[in-house]
Amino acid sequence: MHIAFSEPDADAETLHEVDGIVYALVGRYHGSISAEHGIGILKRDFLDRSRSPAELEVMRRIKTALDPNGILNPGKVLGR
Repeated sequence: MHIAFSEPDADAETLHEVDGIVYALVGRYHGSISAEHGIGILKRDFLDRSRSPAELEVMRRIKTALDPNGILNPGKVLGR
């Protein structure tokens, strides 16, 4: 799902809240918030809505295996 919500008077916090409402529904129906191109920092806070703790741990382990020094996009999506 790609959200395209815009409100001229809305601040970043309000837009983030709207994303949270939509992604809660996505998680409720076992959907995905990202697909072929990855998660990105705008959806980072909502990744747990469509991925289990085990899946997130696998992602962290793969990231660490491929980037042991943490120099590729440090801190962008997955923490150590």
